Amino acid sequence: MAPLNEVKFIKGHGTGNDFVIIPDVDGYLDLTADQVRFLCDRHRGIGADGVLRVVRTKHVAEFIDQAAGAEFFMDYRNADGSLAEMCGNGARVFARYLDATGLITDSEVNIASRGGLYPVTLNSDLSVTVDMGRAHPPEVQGPAMVVIGERTWPLVAVRVPNPHAVVFVKELSEAGSLLVAPIVSPSDFFPDGVNVEFAVELAAGHLAMRVFERGVGETQSCGTGACAVAWASARRSGEPTLPLTTTLDVPGGTVHVTETSAGHLLLTGPADLVARGSVLLP
Repeated sequence: MAPLNEVKFIKGHGTGNDFVIIPDVDGYLDLTADQVRFLCDRHRGIGADGVLRVVRTKHVAEFIDQAAGAEFFMDYRNADGSLAEMCGNGARVFARYLDATGLITDSEVNIASRGGLYPVTLNSDLSVTVDMGRAHPPEVQGPAMVVIGERTWPLVAVRVPNPHAVVFVKELSEAGSLLVAPIVSPSDFFPDGVNVEFAVELAAGHLAMRVFERGVGETQSCGTGACAVAWASARRSGEPTLPLTTTLDVPGGTVHVTETSAGHLLLTGPADLVARGSVLLP
């Protein structure tokens, strides 16, 4: 009989965007894509939009250059097992885990990721702020569209650092069920896939949004997507006056994005840990 492959986990979420947190601070665990899919399966596993493996950066060979700037690396995987550059909601939950387990004692910490180093602040009101850095529009925007059925919308392309296609609509229901990924035309516009956000303006500086995340599906919230929507919204009528704070209602709650005078996007929202236990990996 094969030995049981048992690992500890904690479940957390940021405005409904939920994660399985796997502590592996010494870097012994080599999670496979199949194991990530199992963990995120809502019927056969624990269920989540993604996995956050907590590992000391010095144990991650391909990102060891970040070890001097951040003790811990956020190894984020999408629910389908694919890798992602960054996860804004995940970074808040990751920092909450580090604090709750005593791995950090300060209210400010740098987190290493595939997208680089990100400063995080644990606020006194229990919210968490992540400095997501600058948004990066592609060098060549070009005409590109999001297509659902017979409806098409022009998109705004931007990286934060994940690729995003932002669409502004009159009603969020225009996006339909979002059971399958919206089509982006031309198909090679985002060669590595893309998150698609649908946004509607409720008032000045206040939007509501839905998102289809690559490798996951529609989620209750998307931190990098909220940053992308805030950045794109601020430029609909020309270059904005900074600093500027945008409130974004997502299906799982509300987050705030402040674009500083230096152009950095500060994502602020809740981060909650809800359960812990052990799981048997296949």
